[in-house]
Amino acid sequence: MGQTIVQKIISRKLGGKGVAPGEIVLLSPDVVMAGGNTAVMVIRTFREIGATSPWNCEKIVVVLDHSTPAESILTANAHRLLRDFCAQHHIRLYGEQEGVCHDLMIENGHVAPGMFVAGQDSHTPMYGGIGAFGFGVDTSEMGFIWAVGRTWVKVPETVGIRLQGAIPKGVFAKDIILSIIASLGSDGCNYRAVEFSGAALPQFGISDRLTVCNMCVEMGAKAAFFPSDEIAMTHARHKHVDVASWVYPDPDATYEKETSFDLSTMEPVAACPHRVDQVAPLRELANVAVHQGFIGSCTNGRLEDLEAAAAILSRRHVHPSVRLLIGPATRRVFQQAVQRGYISTFLEAGALILNAGCGACFGGHQGILADNEVCISSSNRNFKGRMGNPNAAIYLASPATVAASCIAGRIVDPREYL
Repeated sequence: MGQTIVQKIISRKLGGKGVAPGEIVLLSPDVVMAGGNTAVMVIRTFREIGATSPWNCEKIVVVLDHSTPAESILTANAHRLLRDFCAQHHIRLYGEQEGVCHDLMIENGHVAPGMFVAGQDSHTPMYGGIGAFGFGVDTSEMGFIWAVGRTWVKVPETVGIRLQGAIPKGVFAKDIILSIIASLGSDGCNYRAVEFSGAALPQFGISDRLTVCNMCVEMGAKAAFFPSDEIAMTHARHKHVDVASWVYPDPDATYEKETSFDLSTMEPVAACPHRVDQVAPLRELANVAVHQGFIGSCTNGRLEDLEAAAAILSRRHVHPSVRLLIGPATRRVFQQAVQRGYISTFLEAGALILNAGCGACFGGHQGILADNEVCISSSNRNFKGRMGNPNAAIYLASPATVAASCIAGRIVDPREYL
């Protein structure tokens, strides 16, 4: 019987043994990533089980991307502990100045098509945008992986999503995945692998694919994949990574469910408070005033996202009652945005530029909202308290929509500014 992408990657890790959904297997990751302040809990678990040396220091990456620079003594001490541990064991560490973990992993070639990657962050399935199996684990499980080099995986069922039609002007990858989540529900793919296919795939660049796979977590997915087509493989070769192999599903692969979407019918949308699957067309939200906008995070902080925002903000100004925060995903993205003039455009428009990192996304120490304020954000979650205040409201939208709405002072369709 044919196998899906996730089954093929797992089978390869098991030496070619075929696997079926529901089967529980032990796998050794090709690389693991621990990030944020909670990585100190990984070290705690590692030590509590009696481990003294990680199983393979060359396969571990640690990233300081949350609450950077440190906002408290507690966070500063956590960062120092992580730096000292990584120095002691010669583990690759990306410090406070480097940016968001997932973008750094892909940007620096730690992830390649066909790999199995365990990440101490729920949005690790983002790596499926380049054809890798990104698998999120908690801090305790990551501590055990550091010690023994293996983790258990229940082979997930796969949901096939076929994308067809031409993407209309002014509609972005964020609009598309939010529309899909609205259709399938926030629990529509619980512990499933999501596999994208269809004639529309060549319209999705790498950044688009990363956005889509990142957001699949918001409908419960354990993994998400674009196939390792020429777009993914060209990206991998450009990063000089060792491409394990092309990863395609078998023609007779079995899917738990298959559905299709005609992209030509889609329009700009936003996810409304406080559910990511509560999605509405922007034309229905025209009277919603906004107080803050945020463009950034692992979902939409890449150069292409800043380019889309800069195109709208050029020769325009942020509304006087709105704060627009922009956080490049990585230092390299920040540098490229400076070189291309995007940062100057943002500054001239009245935006506030944050350091590369998670920024306002998780509500740690930047961009926390006041009571009853509304934020329109290009990040991935809008549940109560996500950006630091349960008495505030968050709308999720594309960077273009965020930029346009911050000019207007209310939610607007970015096509009015293109």
